[in-house]
Amino acid sequence: MDALKLFNQFKQVPQGTKLFSKAVCVVAPYFGSIKPHMTELRPNYCEVKMKKRRSVQNHFKTVHAIAMCNMAELAGGTMTDVSIPKGSRWIPTGMTVKYVKKAKTDLVGIADGSKIDWTTEGDVVVPVVVTDTSGETVFTADISMNLKH
Repeated sequence: MDALKLFNQFKQVPQGTKLFSKAVCVVAPYFGSIKPHMTELRPNYCEVKMKKRRSVQNHFKTVHAIAMCNMAELAGGTMTDVSIPKGSRWIPTGMTVKYVKKAKTDLVGIADGSKIDWTTEGDVVVPVVVTDTSGETVFTADISMNLKH
């Protein structure tokens, strides 16, 4: 499946990015637990939004850390998928996260691969930053992706 081509096709219709996001969750069901909305996708960039809802909250009524990990892996993995050379493969091999502050609002996760050499074989680190509605960073992740060409 060419995720980028599919995303761009969905983007042309009303509510298309929401439909694309649901389709991703059919292919990879665990991501459905956060009800993500992928709003932007292109080589070296992916933006995923997540509403703060009861089902993603912890006992403090803030967004649970693992929900943010899920969001980061979705953004980082999808961005990696559309950024690597044709015929290449990838798999996440680890993730280092920092919980910067309580996540009290809806969230936006951005994976930025603009500084990554996608022709490298082996592990590359994909950074993901999650911000709240005021634009403040609440969470960061460095995801190790093992690339094979």
